[in-house]
Amino acid sequence: MAIEHLQAVPNLTTSLNGPLQAIETRLLDRQRDIEQWFRSQWLETPPPFYGSVDLRNAGFKLAPVDTNLFPAGFNNLNPEFQPLCIQAIQAAVERFCPKACGILVIPESHTRNTYYLENLAGLVNLLELSGFQANIGTLIPDIVSPQTLDLPSGRQITLNPLTRDGNKLTIGTHTPCFILLNNDLSSGVPDILKNLDQPVAPPTSMGWATRRKSRHFSLYSQAVKEFAALIELDPWLIDPASRQCGKIDFQKREGEECLAYYVDEVLTEVRAKYREHGVSETPFAIIKADAGTYGMNVMSVRSPEEAIALNRKQRTKMARGKEGLAVTEVLVQEGVHTFETWEEAYAEPVVYMIDRYVVGGFYRVHAERGKDENLNAPGMTFRPLAFTESCIRPDHNRAPDASPNRFYAYGVIARLALVAAAREIREAIGNRQP
Repeated sequence: MAIEHLQAVPNLTTSLNGPLQAIETRLLDRQRDIEQWFRSQWLETPPPFYGSVDLRNAGFKLAPVDTNLFPAGFNNLNPEFQPLCIQAIQAAVERFCPKACGILVIPESHTRNTYYLENLAGLVNLLELSGFQANIGTLIPDIVSPQTLDLPSGRQITLNPLTRDGNKLTIGTHTPCFILLNNDLSSGVPDILKNLDQPVAPPTSMGWATRRKSRHFSLYSQAVKEFAALIELDPWLIDPASRQCGKIDFQKREGEECLAYYVDEVLTEVRAKYREHGVSETPFAIIKADAGTYGMNVMSVRSPEEAIALNRKQRTKMARGKEGLAVTEVLVQEGVHTFETWEEAYAEPVVYMIDRYVVGGFYRVHAERGKDENLNAPGMTFRPLAFTESCIRPDHNRAPDASPNRFYAYGVIARLALVAAAREIREAIGNRQP
């Protein structure tokens, strides 16, 4: 999964024609209004500490399909992004804890996943380059003394046991000023992380034990309506239709009527929009767990009948998520084709943000998946996005589909998803977000 540090940009099969150029042109023409709108949003709802957004570019549509508040791909960012990352980290930490000098990172507990551990090494390196003492504290109870791990890249990380002194977490004699979560808390919030006096970001309430994708995309749709009205754009061009289906049991085949109903509703809505915009592609829907990440519990369907005609293997795959947790709620979402390719394999951009800043990203590439399938699956690889200036400074003298302008469009849509995440946090914790 390690990224190849190349300067190449993948072949964008939509770059020569198609309506996406119209979207990009509109974003470029209204850049001043767009950036002013984002500034007003951050004043009203400050952004999360960090996040990543998976995008799909169908040529006629550009939309997010997942927003992760505990991003785990910092090892996949090009080192050229470091100056952007450092500036953004310094701004974010100052907002959460102005006097911070020490940061405690709380990671996931799967220590055998070397790709994830490389992500930790990359994240800690960025924090240290930003001028902070950064330590990793593990929730694994069996680790009672510092444990140093050698990584394939040649880096090392040290996992430290956590102790709690009153309402503060400590590592040995060190008491960090600030807690940075890189654990999605799928199983809930452990007692050691509850009611801390130290700032914690993202908030523990944003873990997958309580967070729902359906609510995120509902808030995203609201943000898109406001944004689209500002720049006079059809909201559907940047917003995937979605519905939530609760109380489902794939193993017992309970809730299938709900699932089929919403698949049909989403597909009917999409067919109407395809006719309106002259799109000749076949609509499809994505069924995914309403809580969870790592690309688990995701499947593509093209009809209501296909959604309920799952074989035993498919039902088993959909029934259990991370850490074996049962999937009882699903999001039925409009499938967005990806027409971007890297060496003839389909690709999708993943955009990384720290605070309000786009700091880079990469392409997720899968040689064995189609344009209407989930690419976040075993066998995927990552390739760099040429992001150094593209998401910050578009070039008005170049064609709308030129690389910097395409990537500016990616940055705009990713930040719209970040606005939705900020509104999620406001709902969950009120005005306590710094």
